[in-house]
Amino acid sequence: MKFGIILFPGSNCEHDCYYAASKISGEKAAVIWSGDTQLPADFRDPQGANCLIIPGGFSYGDYLRCGAIARFAPIMNQVTAYAAQGGRVIGICNGFQILVEAGLLPGILHRNRALSFVCRDIYLKVENKNTIFSSQITKDVIKVPIAHGEGNYYCADATLEKLEKNGQIVFRYCDAAGNVSPDSNPNGSRHNIAGICNAQGNVLGLMPHPERCAEAVLGNTDGRLIFESIIASVKENVAV
Repeated sequence: MKFGIILFPGSNCEHDCYYAASKISGEKAAVIWSGDTQLPADFRDPQGANCLIIPGGFSYGDYLRCGAIARFAPIMNQVTAYAAQGGRVIGICNGFQILVEAGLLPGILHRNRALSFVCRDIYLKVENKNTIFSSQITKDVIKVPIAHGEGNYYCADATLEKLEKNGQIVFRYCDAAGNVSPDSNPNGSRHNIAGICNAQGNVLGLMPHPERCAEAVLGNTDGRLIFESIIASVKENVAV
């Protein structure tokens, strides 16, 4: 399969994502410039063996709101169409912010509760293991680093009810034992939400950085499980 990493002015995690997707996972990867008006030819089949990654960073300097300007980049029309036809898309940190600004995921991301940047390892409770992004995670709790100033997820009551009912909350902040509480919430996100998918299950946004914990030399390989889940979903489709 092939991963496509969308590069915006101000992105700073594209190389980490490229490395995790290709060097660690052993798959192909390509960087796609946000100013392009078309996806590369091998990404134009949304049902193909591909996945688009919108990486973390500070797209367009995070002016206005995080992701608010990146949402209007030429490539986002293609990303939106790709996702609408079932193509796999994952947004990490700033990528999550871009996805909500683009309307590909519901809700919004505010300033952290403490109004300060948070950078540390946290624990995630895997709430839904039946997605293309989590199917290879056998553990109930994984450890993944965060690094953000605006990761405080919020949505309206009706939206929250739909997310809960449809199993769209994939990850929640928790403690090492899997307990979900205000004390284990690093940014004030509603219901400790750390990552959600769309109703169709092919678009995921999460604030933690799986690409930063995908190799043993880093002391943690939990993030690799997310990449392995995506790869497994592609192989299952090919097998069918």
